[in-house]
Amino acid sequence: MGVINSILSWWMKKRMHQIELFVKYPIDVQQDVFMNLIDNAAQTEFGKHYDFQSITSIEEFANRIPVQTYEQLYPWIERSMLGETNLLWPTSVKWFAKSSGTTNAKSKYIPITEESLDQCHFKAGKDMLSVYCLANPDTNIFDGKCLTMGGSYQPNSLNTSSYLGDLSAVVMQNLPFWAEIHRTPDLEVALLDKWEEKIDRIVEQTMHQNVTSLAGVPTWTLLVLQRLLEKTGKKTVNEVWPNLEVYFHGGINFKPYHEEFKSILNLPNMHFFESYNASEGFFGVQDQIHSKEMLLMLDYGIYYEFIPRSEMHLDTPKTITLAQVKTDEIYAMVISTNGGLWRYLIGDTIKFTSTEPYRFIIIGRTKHYINAFGEELMINNADFALEAACLVTGATIRDYTAAPVFLTTNSKGCHEWAIEFITPPSCLTVFSEILDAKLKEVNSDYEAKRQNNLALTLPIVKSLPTGVFYQWLKKRDKLGGQHKIPRLANDRKFIEEILALSKELPLT
Repeated sequence: MGVINSILSWWMKKRMHQIELFVKYPIDVQQDVFMNLIDNAAQTEFGKHYDFQSITSIEEFANRIPVQTYEQLYPWIERSMLGETNLLWPTSVKWFAKSSGTTNAKSKYIPITEESLDQCHFKAGKDMLSVYCLANPDTNIFDGKCLTMGGSYQPNSLNTSSYLGDLSAVVMQNLPFWAEIHRTPDLEVALLDKWEEKIDRIVEQTMHQNVTSLAGVPTWTLLVLQRLLEKTGKKTVNEVWPNLEVYFHGGINFKPYHEEFKSILNLPNMHFFESYNASEGFFGVQDQIHSKEMLLMLDYGIYYEFIPRSEMHLDTPKTITLAQVKTDEIYAMVISTNGGLWRYLIGDTIKFTSTEPYRFIIIGRTKHYINAFGEELMINNADFALEAACLVTGATIRDYTAAPVFLTTNSKGCHEWAIEFITPPSCLTVFSEILDAKLKEVNSDYEAKRQNNLALTLPIVKSLPTGVFYQWLKKRDKLGGQHKIPRLANDRKFIEEILALSKELPLT
């Protein structure tokens, strides 16, 4: 182990004491975060509007300020983008993270303050490394480089003293020195806005470096690895980067990509660590090697509330605090942050697997599910069933989307799955049957609707040509890490576009 690696590993492990503190006293730490947020924003325009100065309890805060969607908070954000200050947060906002959340045409612009960068995003990056170093005391991760996939940014046309860009680009442009010296490729390449050129140049710059870790969204990271093998003529990544030991991933569910990564890497001791980060904040880090549950990070300047599933459909839903959550219940997450987001409905649903400490898994999006027949099919159901179908049939999946086929006077409804396989299943019919059986197993509502083909018949599975989802994103000018394929939808808009495009491409 090199000297630099030893020093940085020791430095990272020091953070574990603070993590242990919020694990031991989670409610006290969240109370402190809440009061700090209220105190800091009391003299902002938003704080004066809701009289933060007179708020003395969490209950008063929840009663006074409504849960906010992005659309409801946008007038404040727009004014900030135009250059007004002291609106949602007292310090000036130089950066806005551009986020679509899905491939919807309309983008969101999330204010990124100095505090949210330092106390949330940078701290989280350090914590990922800290947790990894603690779990792997003999790591040599700092003897090499971390290949990170990033986006791009540009000046804000409404106010040229600020910038708009992918969160990854905002973070990279502002990285502390200790993180920048460990990262590759250089900023010029990492922040290119032309993704096809960027992938080629990343490979050219890194193929002869000692890459020991990867970080980024699975879809785009996989494209880089595939291009790396094309350029080098090697069969597996192990032949190019033999010291690669960990991949830090997030943004989308990793299950559909896991087997493909294992195969293309061919590194038996490779570790995969998941994180839960978004433009709005960094929320969770996998803290156990053999479990994909994530630890809720409680000292990042984010105060959490949760909407129970029974309240999600209401215009004015009631929230509960961290102290009130239960395991195995589905909650929509509401956050107040040091980036100036107040009781903000982020749009994700989670389920706690433990409350000592608070560990959770991501269930899906509040708006991305299929409930055309009362089946309430969510993304975690879909990913579980697809993984099982892949295991039985030997298939691997690159991307997928699903939507209902609606009832007509002459036919019953069903779900249609449009899947781009990396390795096709041995039998598509068996794949569909396993998918159906596993959905019944994990979703009683779906099972009820499938009973005797009552409302739903066996799902339709269509195998798509290679590259169709990539071409769909490209056609919509949505290439980049923050853009994601809409997995489940209650209408057929996305799937019809993808199926139409698939007819123009050869099936390989």
